[in-house]
Amino acid sequence: MVTLSDYRDERLRKLAEIKERGINPYPAKSNRDTKIGNILDNFDELNGQTVTIAGRIVAIRSFGKLAFVKVRDYTGEVQLFMKADDDITADFGVKDIKLLDSGDFIEAKGFVGKSQTGEISVFTNSVRLLTKSLRPLPGREGFTNKEERFRRRYVDMNVNTEVRDRMVRRSKFWQATRDFMNAHGFVEINTPVLEHTTGGADAKPFVTHIDALDEDLYLRISQELPLKRLLGAGFEKVYDIGPRFRNEGVDDEHLPEHIAFESYSAYDNYEDGMELYEEMIKYVAKETWGTLEFDVGGFHVNLDQKWPRIKYADLLKEKYDVDVFNPDREQLKAILLKDWKAEDLSASAFEKKLDEMSTAHLIDNVWKLIRKTSAGPYWLIEEPLSLSPLAKVVEDNPLVTQRFHPIIAGTEMGNGYSELNDPLDQLERFKEQQALRDAGDDEAQMLDQDFVEMLEYGMPPACGWGNSERNFWLLEGVSGREGVPFPLIKSK
Repeated sequence: MVTLSDYRDERLRKLAEIKERGINPYPAKSNRDTKIGNILDNFDELNGQTVTIAGRIVAIRSFGKLAFVKVRDYTGEVQLFMKADDDITADFGVKDIKLLDSGDFIEAKGFVGKSQTGEISVFTNSVRLLTKSLRPLPGREGFTNKEERFRRRYVDMNVNTEVRDRMVRRSKFWQATRDFMNAHGFVEINTPVLEHTTGGADAKPFVTHIDALDEDLYLRISQELPLKRLLGAGFEKVYDIGPRFRNEGVDDEHLPEHIAFESYSAYDNYEDGMELYEEMIKYVAKETWGTLEFDVGGFHVNLDQKWPRIKYADLLKEKYDVDVFNPDREQLKAILLKDWKAEDLSASAFEKKLDEMSTAHLIDNVWKLIRKTSAGPYWLIEEPLSLSPLAKVVEDNPLVTQRFHPIIAGTEMGNGYSELNDPLDQLERFKEQQALRDAGDDEAQMLDQDFVEMLEYGMPPACGWGNSERNFWLLEGVSGREGVPFPLIKSK
């Protein structure tokens, strides 16, 4: 049985022979002047013209004085038609082709034409080596194990090119977000990743240490508080797109490190926000996928409509007869226990976990039972004050906040609210959150005294909004780890 080591040893032998011939197997410069995709798209114009292409060998066939080499660059694949010629001016002619392997990067100069079978080709008598590969790429059918694909993503994208195409769409997703925000007068400003006090979300942070200051710092869990400081600094429309870090589990919807987007608009409230961000989500979807209709997670979703607005309290009352303003802990626990599944915890361990949860988290978990069966799209609005420590209350009902979520295909595709700018109110809410944290809730928010001081200097009324790349994963129809270029997995 031939092993990977055998293949590598044979390629090392070829590498040594190439070096003995005085050929540099890893030159710095390529003379490419034409991309393969340009040849395929503009054959009539380039037919008979001399071009220089470069790319990776994906297949080699040799028949005496003839050789056919399939070459791929980022834009496409083309065949090299090679014919033996004694007047060789480059590194490798047909007689030397056995020194090359699938996976090597080469350069070829020749004229564009079609073979006898009608295949678009570049006719050349020699090629130049740009990179000698020492490991063979596996075949598509032999590289399907998820762990191996995630560990060697660079191989995965070569073998499963749809993964690479997905990363292009991911780039379009964020570019479309930027284009929309810039067109609506927003300024992108990158905010710090390292923070003395982290906040803006209910999440457990990562802790790191800076030697220069001999202090522990947190990796940000949100861009919210720094961006709102910019409103206090005089900006009116700001946003940030970048990584955030949450020390939580890895599943189809969550990665500890992921890209997130947050924005803040002075003098707007949550009703203005729903109008703007409904338009943004539709724009980004259309630019990324070319459609507003999706079949994902067992749901058919049509974004091309005016999204209804449904109140949080009304939905829990309708589905489970829960009164979120006078919650019954035993009722909430009973609802969650009924939905308990044995994959992770025993029933007794799960019940103990529920006993340790705050009432607000119990309510939130009951809401998630509703969410996961919701196709949407609709806006979930007016969450209870206990679940939204950074949002303004609704004037005619101070028990609920001016908060809004778009619900699509069983998930929350964003979070926004009319921002709290009353420093005394904010301080009291921070104190409540800090008390929960001191009592053992490591996802409760920290008291950020500097942020309160900023509010005391004055911050205008504003609407804030945030969403993560989970939106991309959802509409792409993949898990979080499939939706990023280099997913985090346990070291090996």
